[in-house]
Amino acid sequence: MAPPWPTAAWAESSPAAQGVDPAALAQLDSEFASGRYGYVNGFLVIRHSAVVFDRSYTHDYASLFASAPDQKRGPYNYYDPSWHPYYEGGLLQTMQSVSKSVTSALIGIALYRGELSSIDSNVLPFLADYRLPADPLRQKWTIRHLLTMSAGIKWEEVALPYSDPNNTCAQMEAAQDWVQFVLDQPQVAEPGATFVYNSGATQLLSQVLKHATGMHADAYAQAYLFKPLGISSYYWKHTPTGHADTEGGLYLTPRDLAKIGYLFLRGGVWDGTRILAEEFVRASAMTQISTGADSRGLDYGFQWWVERRPEGAAYAALGYGGQRLIVIPDLDLVAVFTGWNIFATPPLDTRFAIERLRQMVQRR
Repeated sequence: MAPPWPTAAWAESSPAAQGVDPAALAQLDSEFASGRYGYVNGFLVIRHSAVVFDRSYTHDYASLFASAPDQKRGPYNYYDPSWHPYYEGGLLQTMQSVSKSVTSALIGIALYRGELSSIDSNVLPFLADYRLPADPLRQKWTIRHLLTMSAGIKWEEVALPYSDPNNTCAQMEAAQDWVQFVLDQPQVAEPGATFVYNSGATQLLSQVLKHATGMHADAYAQAYLFKPLGISSYYWKHTPTGHADTEGGLYLTPRDLAKIGYLFLRGGVWDGTRILAEEFVRASAMTQISTGADSRGLDYGFQWWVERRPEGAAYAALGYGGQRLIVIPDLDLVAVFTGWNIFATPPLDTRFAIERLRQMVQRR
């Protein structure tokens, strides 16, 4: 008999009962606990619909932050203990750019509900309340271009730390109107031609959702994603103009984050009710655009990172500091890693995590 859906709570099982090697789990747990991979906060594994491993690791962030550069405190100072890595010292972990994958799911829900007609719809009608530079290339923008970060605007984010004032994302987060800030950036490439990691593209989706549904993204998520999945404890930052910070502002517990992965693993159906169209789920988890040689050996779907693997590819939602939601369909497995590696140690490598998960699971 299959375990019940985890709307109220996840079923629990021993690793061995679900074909997961307990010794391999214990080894990786020991490595995390030793600090080999820096500041990992949590490690959760779900196989065949049951939690088989769930461990958290404690770090003295207050002391670490005390020696950080003196910066203005607030939601976008990553050394502010009221905001990072936990919201007000509670159980809600900052998701950072995992928020992008959740935002993509909201687009998929709006498509399934008929509030959006197509991912190939032109974006400009959704932006009618904003100043738009006269540019023939920008006239071609579609929702697909925003989902695949290929809108073609100039954006400098990956190569610069978020503490650098020249980082375009940091500039957006310091602006009064984030959507207008993104629209004010110059167009430098043909839409759809090139992947450039761009948190501003995801923030434009907040306005697409608001225009299409009449609801801000966080309220829409509460009604049509979180409530059906039994997610009642969350926090979502807002921009100064009231939009949800769809590019990085969501806070969830690891077990609730795993529900998002489980929804995708089950093709967009939750306990007999379809939430997203299966086609959108499949497309989200497939390579839609190449990221080139620089992006951790992963390509990009619809705001999800996709393993470069001919068959049985894993896919992942990734967030700054080490947030990792990994789905491996051919193993019927969802894993969540949380952390706050913003110091000298790099965040947990996604390909490494996928490989270790594959090594510890029997195919049955």
